Formats: sequence, structure tokens, C-alpha cells
Amino acid sequence: MTVIIRNDSPVCDGARAFLAVARKRHLIGGRWVDAGGNETFETTDPATGRVLAHLAKGTAEDVTRAVAAARTAFEDDRWRAMTPSARGRLLWRIADLIEAHADELAELETLDQGKSLKTGRLGEIPAAAGQFRYFAGFADKILGTTIPTSIGHQPPGRQIFAYTTREPVGVVAAITPWNSPLLMAAMKLAPALAAGCTVVLKPAEETSLTALRLGELMLEAGVPDGVVNIVTGFGETVGAALSAHEDVDKVAFTGSTEVGKMIVAAASGNLKKLTLELGGKSPAIVMADAELDLAIPGIARGIFSNAGQVCVAGSRVYVHRSIYQRLTDGLARAASGLRLGHGLDPETDLGPLVNGKQAERVAGYVAEGVAEGAEVVAGGRRDGALGTFFEPTVITGALAGMRMMREEIFGPVVAVTPFDEPEDALFYANDSPYGLAASVWTRDLSAAHRLSAGIRSGTVWINCHSYFSPELPKGGHKQSGWGYENGAPGLENYLESKTVCALI
Repeated sequence: MTVIIRNDSPVCDGARAFLAVARKRHLIGGRWVDAGGNETFETTDPATGRVLAHLAKGTAEDVTRAVAAARTAFEDDRWRAMTPSARGRLLWRIADLIEAHADELAELETLDQGKSLKTGRLGEIPAAAGQFRYFAGFADKILGTTIPTSIGHQPPGRQIFAYTTREPVGVVAAITPWNSPLLMAAMKLAPALAAGCTVVLKPAEETSLTALRLGELMLEAGVPDGVVNIVTGFGETVGAALSAHEDVDKVAFTGSTEVGKMIVAAASGNLKKLTLELGGKSPAIVMADAELDLAIPGIARGIFSNAGQVCVAGSRVYVHRSIYQRLTDGLARAASGLRLGHGLDPETDLGPLVNGKQAERVAGYVAEGVAEGAEVVAGGRRDGALGTFFEPTVITGALAGMRMMREEIFGPVVAVTPFDEPEDALFYANDSPYGLAASVWTRDLSAAHRLSAGIRSGTVWINCHSYFSPELPKGGHKQSGWGYENGAPGLENYLESKTVCALI
């Protein structure tokens, strides 16, 4: 397979205008400012290597300025005294602006991250707007309760009146990954703002452009100064400083389990609250009666979308031996039929991986698996002038102890393994340190629900994979994280309770 780069320039006036200002700054306290050390770093198009912009290289001092701005805004009546309905309308305006600039945001995301334009424009950008609309509806529905008490001792003629209130947790550090930049930012910003928190957002250093453009749109929407701050830079400096900062009340992080453990250690100084969505090695169980016309494209979508750079990617497929060959052949055909190219090319199905380092990492897992006896039946090679593209890959013969079956590859690589009994499939599915998501494919809904009950993961899909919506809670079991995003649990991340007990 040869990757030919055709369309590689944005057509939207807004995207071209945004990129025309090559030096990007932090957003701190409602102002765009240079990094304290005045240093920058490049962000590039992973398909071509072209430099897109120079980003402010954040420092610990920049983090301190941003946290101070967030704390000031949190205490300021312009935000603190804003009515819940006004907060809801503000979030709705942000959603309106995302939708109005959807073409531009999709092109920026494609250029910065590599994903196909249709993935961003039809999926992730509208989903980001949907996050703000969904949580806008929660803003005026944050309720406390009254509590009838059984306290026996009180002065004659007096009584106890007790109730709870729900209050914003405070200053939030939101640290987002590079695979779905705008959507991951929205999943943290929308509930945090609905709850009344203020935020310092640290986007991934590889993909910061749409976060910065969102910052501009949020100011346009009327977000008060300092309520949302954006500091670009590297995890070991900006991310580490945010995680350890004594005036940050909560960290919301999406990324690797390894970094999640580092954040847990850093946050211990002031016992920050944490929400962590971490790694995954999601299994798919395909029963003998599965509808293959549904299962094959569904599983292919679940592993090959966004070039496999998806936290819930279905990278382990366990299929009943009676249909093993048919499903394997079908996945191989699906993989071979996908078109690789620049994400801006409308004919592209899969763009490049985010950078050469990630492509090398994926290739290393495949080469190691093959050396240990696994067989590549489709794909398996890097491609493109920079080696950043990776062919959609189907592997058979991978054993449970291989690294490629134990660790998150984060690329378009799926291993297919046969099983004989449902109990075997359930054992294989749970034989992982991760528990983020899984899918079950069968016409027998009783079997589907029994397997779903036995799988240790935060989400189980039946006859589908990677289906998301703001109202569906999303989180992990085991080493896939702490807490849930989306839905009512997503709002709970940014609230704490207060009990008031009064003698009246």
C-alpha cells in the first residue's frame, strides 16, 4: 500500500486565518500571553511534517499564574453569583459557536492530529458541542435535600432543620490527550463549568490547536476572565506542576495508566480529588450465532477508527471457533479496503498516527508478536514518506502472555483468537489489567446479558462498539481509571456536598 498525499491544506477561511497567526499564546485571566520564558515549540502536521504553529512552552510559573487567575475568578461574583440558568445559557452559547465553526475546527483537528476529516466533522466536533448542550441542562438542576433527623436532644419548643447543598469543588486542572483533542476538552470543561468550577486546561502538547481556538470561542461566548485558562506545554512541566499545585482542588485526566499513577502521587500533597480515565485493552466476544454482517464492520470500526488511537478500541477479538475463519477473513477484507491518506482528503478513511514515535511504537508491538509466533493476515507495515502511517492490521495466533495482548498498542492493530465455550471467552476477556470497555456480539440477548454481567469493564456494548453520547457514563474498572465522565456521574466529579444542621 502506498500513501499518496493529495489535499493537505485547509479550505475554511477560519482555519486559514487561525493558522496565519503562527505564534500561539496561553490564555490566562482572559488575556492571551506569552510563556514566562518566552519559549515556544512546534506543532506539526503528522502526515507531512509541515509546521502548523509555534505554541507557548509553558513553565511552572505559567501554571502558577493560571491557577491564581482561576482562583480569583472562582471567588469573583461575576462567576460565583451567576445564576444557574445564566450558566446554562452560557454553555449553550459555547455549543452554538462550536457548531457555527465546525468546519474550521474539524480542519484544524485533522491537520494537528491526523484523523480523517469525516471523523472530526461528522463525529467528534458535533459531539463536543453536544457535551456543552447536555451539561447546560444540568446547570439549574443541581439540587440539595432536606433531611428529617432523629436527633433526640434539643431544647423544648425547638426543632432541628437539616439539609444538604451541592457546591463546586473549586479550581480544576483538566489534562487532556492527543487522540480526540476537542471532544476530550469538552468532556471536562462542560460539566466543570455547569457545576460552577473554574478550570486550567492543559491540552496535549501534540494537539493543542483546537483547544486554543475553543478558548477564543469561549471568550466570545462571554465566559468571564479567568474562568477558563489554557496553558500549553509538556506533561513533565505543565502537567506535573498542575498535578502538584497546592491551590488546585481537582485533577481530571485522560491518558495512559502510567501517567495516571504519577498524577496520583503528585496529587497526594493536598489530597486533590481525581478523575482518571486511563488505558484500555478492550475485548470483543463474538458468539457462534453472531450476525456477521453486523459484527465484522462493527468490530472493524471499533479498532480502526482514528487509526486505532481510541481508548476503547476493541483490540482483542475472541470468536467462537465455528465462525473463526469467516470473521477473521472478513476483518482482513475490511482492513485491506480502507484507504490511507491525508485526513483532509475526502477519500481518506485513515490518516496517519499522531507522530513517528507512535508509529514506531505500534510497529514494535507487531514485530515482537510476529517474532513470538503470531501471524499478520492483513496490513502490518508503516507507510508514508515520514513513516507516520500504519496499515490496518489483523493478527492471528497471538498468545495471552504476549505484550501485544497485555499492553495498550494505541494503533490500528487487532488480534483474533478462537474459543470453544463462553466461559473461556469470559476468562480471556477479563485476563487483563485493564477494564475500560468491551463488546458482545450475539443474537441471544440472554447470553449477551450474562456475559455483560461477567465482564469487568466500565462499559459493555451489545452488538455494537464505540457508541457514545453525553448521557452515557464512561469510565474504567481495574487499572483503567477512577470515576466516570458523562451523564449525571460526570457532573458529580465537580461537586461536593455540604450538610447544614440548624436548631430553629
